[in-house]
Amino acid sequence: MAKQPRSLAGKVIVITGGAQGIGAATATALKRLGARVVLGDLDHVRAEKTAGELGPEAVALPLDVTDTNAFTEFLDEVERQVGPVDVLINNAGIMPLAPLDEEDDAATRRMLEINLHAVIHGTREAVKRMKPRGTGHIVNVASMAGKSGFPGAATYCATKHAVVGLSEAVHLELRGTGVSVSCVMPAVVRTELASGLGEAKFIKSVGPEDVAAAIADALKYPKFDVFVPKSLDFTGRITRLFPRAFGEWFVRALGGDQLLASAAHSPARAEYESRAAQSAPAADSGS
Repeated sequence: MAKQPRSLAGKVIVITGGAQGIGAATATALKRLGARVVLGDLDHVRAEKTAGELGPEAVALPLDVTDTNAFTEFLDEVERQVGPVDVLINNAGIMPLAPLDEEDDAATRRMLEINLHAVIHGTREAVKRMKPRGTGHIVNVASMAGKSGFPGAATYCATKHAVVGLSEAVHLELRGTGVSVSCVMPAVVRTELASGLGEAKFIKSVGPEDVAAAIADALKYPKFDVFVPKSLDFTGRITRLFPRAFGEWFVRALGGDQLLASAAHSPARAEYESRAAQSAPAADSGS
């Protein structure tokens, strides 16, 4: 008998970094399924615009995920305005590119705060709210960079490896509680974050709508590993069967070793890199 999908109608779904890219595409997909979507983003003006396009029931609230107290208050406000959080999608993230010896400490700190610390804090807050109710779903958006290392993005890869490990551990901690965890691991997603990046052989980039569809599917049919495209899972399994030297050769043959490194100084990334440098005001202020 086919497994029946979970209904998302009326579910309160919070998306960090929801103003554009994967966040906005996911909000659109989930709104179509009847969810009550709340967008949290540092760019409140753009978040409000996105919410307005989704319809009157979509809500946009300002959020700097690097301000942990404000993140908690944001979730409190969601519950006051909309209702208990059924799903939290930790999507906010940045990807400044540079060889590690050229990466400044401020960029390192921003990635650790946005890509990792905020995900830890958001996950913890979601568990505190969902576990007593015996229901809920946490979705952490990681990357295939959380399964492999890519030159030119060492710290980014470190944060995404950590998100995968965090998600795996919390998934086991929540076994039997009624709260699900999903870890989303896409290839290169054609959003502003991927400005200046080329294509790797055999593993084509995907659109934010592809990631959104995968997230929606994971909410309807709960599962932990969410690869986008699904073929990434097969590729990873195959390479892990062989010695490291073969795996590294395989990545070079696909062009994966230069995918991020070659874009590190690309003029096409200048606007994104500038915006990413302004994306963690609380972390930069030391608060």
